Amino acid sequence: MKGIILAGGSGTRLYPLTLVSSKQLLPVYDKPMIFYPLSVLMEADIRDILIISTPQDNEKFIQLLGDGSKYGIKLTYEIQPSPDGLAQAFIIGEKFINNEPCAMILGDNIFCGMGLNKILNAAVKDAENGVSTIFAYHVNDPQRFGIVEFDSNMNVLSIEEKPALPKSNYCVTGLYFYDGHSSEFAKKIVPSDRGELEITDLNNIYLKQNKLKVKLLDTGFVWMDTGTFDSLMDASIYVQTISKHQDVVICSPELVAFSKGWITKEMIFASADKYGKSPYGKAIRKAAEMMR
Repeated sequence: MKGIILAGGSGTRLYPLTLVSSKQLLPVYDKPMIFYPLSVLMEADIRDILIISTPQDNEKFIQLLGDGSKYGIKLTYEIQPSPDGLAQAFIIGEKFINNEPCAMILGDNIFCGMGLNKILNAAVKDAENGVSTIFAYHVNDPQRFGIVEFDSNMNVLSIEEKPALPKSNYCVTGLYFYDGHSSEFAKKIVPSDRGELEITDLNNIYLKQNKLKVKLLDTGFVWMDTGTFDSLMDASIYVQTISKHQDVVICSPELVAFSKGWITKEMIFASADKYGKSPYGKAIRKAAEMMR
C-alpha cells in the first residue's frame, strides 16, 4: 500500500502567515502540521509515502523530514506546479503509485480517536481487495465541503461538491483509500468550472462502480481541517489540552514508528537531542523512556 500527503496549495485563507511559509509547516501546538497526516498514514502501516508540495516549499519539507529513515519509512517528493485540484495528486504520483492501492491524506487534516488504527487497517485491506474507502464527518457548515447523501438505510446515494443546498451534514474528510485504479480514473476527470480536478468526481467514479465505502466517523473521533485561523487555533488548543491533561503525545511520527518496531529507542533519543530544549523533544524522550 502506497501513501500520498498532498501538501500543496497557496493557503490564501491564512495570509499573511502563508506568504512566507507553507501552510503544512505551520505549528499545531508543539509540532509542524505535516506531522499529523504523516502519523495517520504510518498508523495504517503505510511505509512508502510521497509528499507533494509547491515548487517553493519542496526543499523545506525535505529539510524537515529527509528520506524518512529516521521514522523507519521511505519518503519521496514531487512538485505540484499549481493548485489544480486534489485529484491531480494521482496524476502527479502515477509512477510512484504504479497501479498499486494508494491512500491519500491532505496535509492540513488532523485525525484523532481511540481505535483509529483499526478502521485505517480495515480500509487498507478493502483497497487491496478492490474496494475504496472515504470517511464522512458531521459538520455544521456543509456548504464548504463535499457532501454525502444517504438513504434511510445509510446507503450512499450521491456525493456533491460544495452544494448550495446540502442534502446532509456529512462531509467527506481529507483521507482517501483507493484501489490500484486511482491514477487511471483521475486522468478521466474533466476540470470543473473553477478549473480543478475535483476529488468528488473521482469518488463518484468509484461510487458508480459500486466500489466505494463511506465510513462514518462518530463522536469518538476528532477530525479537523486546519485551513482557517479559527480551525488552526482550535486544533492547537485541542492538542494542548489532550497533551497536558492526559500526558500523551498526539500524532508523533517518532513514537508511532517506535510502537511498530520500525525504529529503536536510541533513534528517538537522537531526534529528541536534535529538537533541543523544545517541549516536543522532551515529550517524545519521556514517552520513549516509558515505552517497552
